[in-house]
Amino acid sequence: MLKHAVIPFLVGASLLASAPFAHAASNLVFCSEGSPAGFDPAQYTTGTDFDASAETIFNRLTQFQRGGTTVIPGLATSWDVSPDGLTYVFHLRDGVKFHTTDYFKPTRTFNADDVLFTFDRMLDKNMPFRKAYPTEFPYFTDMGMDTNIAKVEKVDDHTVKFTLNGVDAAFIQDMAMSFASIQSAEYAAQLLKEGKPEDINQKPIGTGPFIFSKYQKDAQIRYKGNKDYWNPDDVKIDNLIFAITTDASVRMQKLKKNECQVTAYPRPADIKPLSEDKNLQMPNQAGFNLGYISYNVTHKPLDNVNVRRALDMAVNKQQIIDAVYQGAGQLAVNAMPPTQWSYDTTIKDAGYNPEKAKELLKAAGVADGTEIQLWAMPVQRPYNPNAKLMAEMLQSDWAKVGIKAKIVTYEWGEYIKRAKAGETDAMLIGWSGDNGDPDNWLGTLFGCDAINGNNFAKWCNADYDKLIKAGKGTSDQAKRTEFYKQAQHMLKDQVPLTPIAHSTVYQPMRANVVDFKISPLGLNSFYGVGIK
Repeated sequence: MLKHAVIPFLVGASLLASAPFAHAASNLVFCSEGSPAGFDPAQYTTGTDFDASAETIFNRLTQFQRGGTTVIPGLATSWDVSPDGLTYVFHLRDGVKFHTTDYFKPTRTFNADDVLFTFDRMLDKNMPFRKAYPTEFPYFTDMGMDTNIAKVEKVDDHTVKFTLNGVDAAFIQDMAMSFASIQSAEYAAQLLKEGKPEDINQKPIGTGPFIFSKYQKDAQIRYKGNKDYWNPDDVKIDNLIFAITTDASVRMQKLKKNECQVTAYPRPADIKPLSEDKNLQMPNQAGFNLGYISYNVTHKPLDNVNVRRALDMAVNKQQIIDAVYQGAGQLAVNAMPPTQWSYDTTIKDAGYNPEKAKELLKAAGVADGTEIQLWAMPVQRPYNPNAKLMAEMLQSDWAKVGIKAKIVTYEWGEYIKRAKAGETDAMLIGWSGDNGDPDNWLGTLFGCDAINGNNFAKWCNADYDKLIKAGKGTSDQAKRTEFYKQAQHMLKDQVPLTPIAHSTVYQPMRANVVDFKISPLGLNSFYGVGIK
C-alpha cells in the first residue's frame, strides 16, 4: 500500500477547539448523517451504528477487502474447514493489542478467550456478562446463528474451533460482518467487577484502527488513530471526527467550507454542482442496495395478501424514482439487487394499476377511506435519499385507491426499535448488502428467524423458510441459486414488500482525501484513508 505524506489543515473550530495538538496532526472530519444508538456492534443492524463502531473501533476474525466483498484475513490469519463443512478452525493473529484508554489498560494481547467471550455472550443467555447486561443480538439471531453454532472451543491461545449443527455456505463471510466484532474478555471482566457491564456499549474497547475518545449525542464522535494497530499502513489519520449532521444541505455546505473532508448521502439535486466543484471529488458506483416498503402482515388489513397486492399496484414507482432519486435510481423488481448472484430475471413487476388495485381492495372488503400508518425514515440512507418526499408521494398514490395513509416518523434509533417491536403498518426501509451472499437478503430480511429483527413485515412462510435454509445448507452454488430463485417467486407472490429502487451511491469528499473506497456494503470506512 502506498504511503502518503500528511500535512495539517484547518477544520471546523467547534470540532477541534477542545483538542490542542502537541505536533502537527492529520485530522479528518466525516459529516455523518445520524447519531449511533451505541457502540456495541452486536446489538445493532444499521450502517449508522456500524460506521461509528465496527468500522472504526473493532476488527473481526475475517474482513472484507476495502471497497469489495472478497473475504480476507482479519484477526484470524487463516482458517481450515472440515470436509463435511461443519467445523471451522481459526488461527489467530499474534501480538494484536487492545486499545489503551483512560478507562481500560489491557494486561495482555488478543487471544482465543476474546473470541470465546464474543460469541458465548451471543449464544448463552446464562453466561454471567449476558445476565448482568441482558441484550439481544438481532443480526446473530436473524441469521439463525444462535441455533446453528453448536459450540465454540479454545484449542489453544491462538486457535479457536467453531462446530456447526448444519452447513452454512456463507459462514466465513458472516464472520466478516459487523455484528461479529471481537470484544475484549479482559475488559468485560473488569466491567462486570465494577458493576458497569452496560459500559461495553458506551465506552468501547476494540483492536481496530481508531480508539474511541468522546461522544456527544447529535453533535460529534471523536477517535484517535491507533498507533499500535497490527497493520500500521491502515492508520494515516491522527484524529478522526464524526460531525453528526442530519441535514443533507448543511453537510454539503460544511464540505464546501472544508469543515468536513468526507460526507455521506448527498441529495440528488446536489450531485451535479458538487461534481463541478474543483475542490471536491465525487466517486460513485452502482448501489448494492434496495429501498422498499415493508407491510406488517400481522396488522389488519395488511394481513390480507390481496390488500398488499393492491397497495403494491397503486404505487407509481417510476414517478417516485424520477422525483426522489432524480436519475440516480434504478427500478427495483425483486427483494435484492440484480448484481446479486441468483437474482431471477424472469420475475416481472405487477406494474402501476390503480384500477385493478381498487377492485382488489373492494373484493377484500376494505372500505373507502380506510386509514393505515405509513412510517417514513428521518435520515437519508444509501437506498433512499428522501424518505419524507417518498412517503408524501405514496400517500397521494394510495389516496387515489381509497387508502388514507398517515405519515409517522421517529428519531432513527427509535424508528428501528419500534419497527422491530411490530408497531408499524407500512414503513419505508431498505438494505445494503452486508456480505455478498443471497441469504443476506432473503434470509436476513424475510426469514422466520428474522422476526423481531430485520423482518419488519413479520412475515413467516414455512415453505419459503425451507427454501432459504436449503439454500444456505449447501455449498453448491448452482443448487443454491435454484432454491433462491424459487424463494424470490414466493416473495413476489405474497408481497410482504414493495421493492422501489436500487440507488447509485455517490460519495462527496475534498480533493485532497486519498484512497477512500466506496463500500458496496453501504459502510463508511476510514482505515487506509489519508490526506495529502
